[in-house]
Amino acid sequence: MKTSLTLCAALLAVPLAAPLAAPAGAGVPEALSAHILPAFAGFAQATETLAGAAQADCTAASLQDPWMHAFDMWNAVADIHIGPSETGALPVAFWPDSRGFTPKTLKRLIAGEEEIGRDPVAYGDVSIAARGLYPLEYMLYDPEFSDYEKGSYACTLVQTMTRDLARQAASLDAGWEGQFADVLRTAGQEGNATYMAEDEAIRALYTQILTGLEFTADTRLGRPLGTFERPRPTRAEAWRSGRSLRNVLQDSQGAYDMAAALADWELPQSKAALERLYELAQRVEDPSFQKVDDPTERLHVEILQQQVRALSDALELEIGTRLGIQPGFNSGDGD
Repeated sequence: MKTSLTLCAALLAVPLAAPLAAPAGAGVPEALSAHILPAFAGFAQATETLAGAAQADCTAASLQDPWMHAFDMWNAVADIHIGPSETGALPVAFWPDSRGFTPKTLKRLIAGEEEIGRDPVAYGDVSIAARGLYPLEYMLYDPEFSDYEKGSYACTLVQTMTRDLARQAASLDAGWEGQFADVLRTAGQEGNATYMAEDEAIRALYTQILTGLEFTADTRLGRPLGTFERPRPTRAEAWRSGRSLRNVLQDSQGAYDMAAALADWELPQSKAALERLYELAQRVEDPSFQKVDDPTERLHVEILQQQVRALSDALELEIGTRLGIQPGFNSGDGD
């Protein structure tokens, strides 16, 4: 009989693995080899596939599946913001865009048929609001942008954007594999000015786990919830493509997977909390969170938000305590 986690994953068509069993002798090297480095490599490959598909057929309908896959790969490491990802993640995933810079920038580029939109190399100088996964979502899913034809400027722009994204992904992959992974592995060794003690690298990764879950609860779920009197459904992440709930689950899964690789002991409470999150996700009627103005649907999303926090609490107890970090520490401080 399938577990509830597997059933919910199948229901939502989210290609997620089951929670990892904690490997023997886990730690920073294992977190890198079992989770972080394969994830960045997978994202780089997925964006290269997306860019290739855009060259073959730039139309929105043909690119939605490879774009979805690239986003799935990104979510495993979306909430890591150290090393190459400290600045390199922002052009990949500029969100939230609270001032609506993305559609404004896209409209300007298309209306003026600006030459920079034809040049994948020069496109790196464009505002981050028009680079990465989220502006591509507009081009592929928003009716105001997605009804373009082959041979149009918008078609060429999408080809440029996908090639730019693939270049960003390759740069992140190279930065992690080629240099920063060794910085983490050599924490505490002579010459390492970034992490001068071994436990600093562990704490750095642990902080990413908790900060990511905090962002999921407060922003990925909190923004569309707004207030009871004034919900904000169109502030949900990636709602145009219907993957708001999918992102919550995948980002939570990514946090758990990295924690399981980092720990060399079992995480039964955290595993149970993650499985419960998937169970509760089945109650959410609209995966784009566009029905949060309905009291029942709002309650389901609020409960999901509480469960993300419960997962974070469980990881604090099962990992933070073992690392000597007291539950309730400020994950944003990194200490």
